[in-house]
Amino acid sequence: MQHWKRTIELANRYFAQGDYVDAREHYLQALALAQVLFDRWPDPDEAVAAYVISHHNLADVHLRLNQPEESAEYLCAIHERLLESLVDERLSPALRQAVLRHSGHSYRELLGFIARHGHYPRTLRLLKGSRHPLAQLLQRQVLMQNGPFHGVH
Repeated sequence: MQHWKRTIELANRYFAQGDYVDAREHYLQALALAQVLFDRWPDPDEAVAAYVISHHNLADVHLRLNQPEESAEYLCAIHERLLESLVDERLSPALRQAVLRHSGHSYRELLGFIARHGHYPRTLRLLKGSRHPLAQLLQRQVLMQNGPFHGVH
């Protein structure tokens, strides 16, 4: 976890300096770490948070690089992965509970992106394809809450 945190902190510094290419490279490294360790971290909440933050930071940096479709891809990828993880019985119950807690955040980010930048092919497919009862419950819960989160996480 410490290596992921150091990588994210370095990427955030690059992002703050406006060096979006180097920020993207470090965010990609952080994402790779989070993917590999997703179901191996001792603290499931930290594991899911790292995975979500890595995707959201990549979405943010792609917006700064004027690549909104790439941003949409990262937002959809994390939301899809969380929805899949909710029903993946191979994952521990604690990890699936952490996924449930974080999935509302990923959904709000996706909705906020669509409100600001419009739909892209993957956003349309994802939102129309969310037929799983947990996904529908999540969508109803998020719609009742306040607006989307945004910015570097």
